[in-house]
Amino acid sequence: MPWIILIVLTALFFGLYNFFIKVSAGQIHQILGAVILQAVALLMGGAALLFLKWKGVSVGFSPKGMMYAILAGVFVGLAEITSFYVFSKGINASVGIPVIVGGTVLVGAVLGIVFLKESVSWIQLTGIACILAGVAILASHAA
Repeated sequence: MPWIILIVLTALFFGLYNFFIKVSAGQIHQILGAVILQAVALLMGGAALLFLKWKGVSVGFSPKGMMYAILAGVFVGLAEITSFYVFSKGINASVGIPVIVGGTVLVGAVLGIVFLKESVSWIQLTGIACILAGVAILASHAA
């Protein structure tokens, strides 16, 4: 499958993920909502892993890869919990989701540039600056 289709699907899934956190927040305790979300994600990932094993696909890993996956799990768990808290405060999806996702893009880009030594063009820096400006504008008018 071409990478652009995978990116579009990933964006769709993250958008739906954030939307459903928004609509459930305030109707379920934040920690319970995050635990249910993580349990369902575990079941889906486990089913996908079993399917791969059933198809005979080798599922390789390294200790470093495991460590980074665990760290990613820690931070996604924290992000889920704080997302439920954010949306339980009544923030609109049209503000909260772009600020969260835009902030995610900024943090990821900075980490990639600083720690992974990824090169960045002026066009990419301009895009990152536009995201930063958009996040700042939305956040300043959230109330």
